[in-house]
Amino acid sequence: KNRKNFLDLGAAPGGWTQIAVEKMKYGKILSVDKIKMYPIKNSRFILGDFNDQNIRNSIINYFKINIDIIVSDMAENTTGNKNLDSFNTGQLCLNAMEFSKNYLKSEGVFVSKIFMGSIFKEILENAKKIFEFVKVYKPLASRKKSKENYIICKNLK
Repeated sequence: KNRKNFLDLGAAPGGWTQIAVEKMKYGKILSVDKIKMYPIKNSRFILGDFNDQNIRNSIINYFKINIDIIVSDMAENTTGNKNLDSFNTGQLCLNAMEFSKNYLKSEGVFVSKIFMGSIFKEILENAKKIFEFVKVYKPLASRKKSKENYIICKNLK
């Protein structure tokens, strides 16, 4: 059986979780967010802040083994200051990447939303220290002016 474990950080409203539920026949799917979201069949939801150690402990206890796929769509509330916003959201990406270093399977995948900005270089450098494969991807659905991108990382070093 193709058993996979999927963690969705910053999950609300649940798009990544819905895709995981459709694609995965076996395994565990866990969504985490500070914002309550509608329950999605065949997945579990934890309401709370990923940066809170108690929430991280709940994640670790839920899976009990390392995770195959970690997706972070976390973003800080925007202030209107684009530099500050991209920095704050970048910090969330770094936190999720650090967590992935410890709790992702060696051949696992980490995907995170990132915004082009001052912290982008640091994120890329960290990713290259942790993962064998690192690629930055701008979704076609993303507006041209948007600084939103995703970093896709595979295979822990």
